[in-house]
Amino acid sequence: MTFLNCSTANSVLTQYGRRDGLSIEALMDEQISGGLTYNDFLILPGFIDFSADKTSLECKITKNITLKTPFLSSPMDTVTEADMAISMALLGGIGIIHHNCTAVEQANMVRTVKKFENGFIMDPVVLSPENTVADVQEVKAQYGFCGVPITENGKLHSKLVGIVTARDIQFQQDSNTPLKKVMTTELVVGREGINLTEANNILCASKKGKLPIVDSKGSLVALLARSDLLKNQNYPNASKVAKSKQLLVGAAIGTRPDDKDRLKLLAEAGLDVIVLDSSQGNSIYQIEMIKWIKKNYPQLDIIAGNVVTREQAANLIEAGADGLRIGMGSGSICITQEVMACGRPQATAVYRVSEFARRFGVPTIADGGIGNVGHIVKALALGASAVMMGGLLAGTTETPGEYFYHEGQRLKRYRGMGSIDAMSHSSGKEGNAATKRYFSEGDVVKVAQGVVGNVVDKGSVRKFIQYLVTGVQHSLQDIGYSSVQTMKEAVYEGNVRFEKRTAAAQLEGGVHGLHSFEKKLFSA
Repeated sequence: MTFLNCSTANSVLTQYGRRDGLSIEALMDEQISGGLTYNDFLILPGFIDFSADKTSLECKITKNITLKTPFLSSPMDTVTEADMAISMALLGGIGIIHHNCTAVEQANMVRTVKKFENGFIMDPVVLSPENTVADVQEVKAQYGFCGVPITENGKLHSKLVGIVTARDIQFQQDSNTPLKKVMTTELVVGREGINLTEANNILCASKKGKLPIVDSKGSLVALLARSDLLKNQNYPNASKVAKSKQLLVGAAIGTRPDDKDRLKLLAEAGLDVIVLDSSQGNSIYQIEMIKWIKKNYPQLDIIAGNVVTREQAANLIEAGADGLRIGMGSGSICITQEVMACGRPQATAVYRVSEFARRFGVPTIADGGIGNVGHIVKALALGASAVMMGGLLAGTTETPGEYFYHEGQRLKRYRGMGSIDAMSHSSGKEGNAATKRYFSEGDVVKVAQGVVGNVVDKGSVRKFIQYLVTGVQHSLQDIGYSSVQTMKEAVYEGNVRFEKRTAAAQLEGGVHGLHSFEKKLFSA
């Protein structure tokens, strides 16, 4: 056999007529393959000419909202409340707060997130000299801080006369003591018109915890906090509103009349994006709700869904949706496909809907079936702008609920919103979040579309998300693209190639041939 000249190897590739592997369309041909899940295929490696840490994960989740990392936490009552939403935003993603609670409780959670980090706080909590130590303690209990400016009448735009901090009240045994007896009156202030950089410099030099901003008459107009300066240093990729520097936060609502009242409270609390929460989003209820929100709250972006087909997506896009949530029955605790015989394998759903939605500039979010870093990358390669995670984040410190031990393992409860457990939670005549999501408010007999389970303690989500970020960056490096956006474009151009996996190939691709092993995902 005569061998070819090695220096011609790349030119010889052209003789094959097509690139190795499958294009995305060939992979997703339902007539040949049927519906595919994430485990049914692999992405073929490309050429590496950059370091993984240079990889950009920036993405759009709606027409107007861009994140540094493509991660959303699911609006489930065992996944996302204020703690999770704060952590997700600090790490460059966003948390969507569940609505299986009263409207007031949900609005308070949104408000807690918005108060956590600010640039200039334009609506600080203010008290008067006649208020008491008890009032400061109440502020601490409700908002998590007790550095409060004191003005003559206890309102913004009144003359600043002092400030109360934790040190001022720490040893006060009488909670009825007026603040005028404990407040600090020697103040370092910034003048109205100062920019954020200048204000931060004054804060650093003064070594104070708070910097009140006053106008020419000495009246309080804003506040700056040292804790926010530290958060900026520790979390440079945090998801924030450009103007206020507050953390981004989303919340879920249903599509019933009382959800309009709920949205009013959420908007007043500072909500940035609303998620219409339904297992089947292609309904007259959701279409009418989208139009009503666009008319009454034009500043709010809407993520609609859930959908798994182009036809479902078209109706919601026409109604005015700013983003779409894709998935029906693919979550680890969801049994919709089994019980309702309705849904779609997630990989196929993500590709078909995303390919359609991109023509209209509408981002998509892959919701459900995300079990590891590889699934995240596959969802992004199939066209999703971001992924929404429930089970993958369940069991972290920031999720609601208490840990318990079973057979030596530290566990947390995790339940589907279609479970009987969730549907039975504080239902009223209008139903709760779970029953509304599955159109079951009026049913005498509740039909479960989810289960209740336990998950192992994963530690803090702040470490876990860093693991996911690093994992996705290294995966993109292997594929040969330095950003999510360039990879997605290369997929549609046919330059990123895929391979189907047989059952034997899936077995080969996992741990095998060992008597026993320990699977440790990351070290911090």
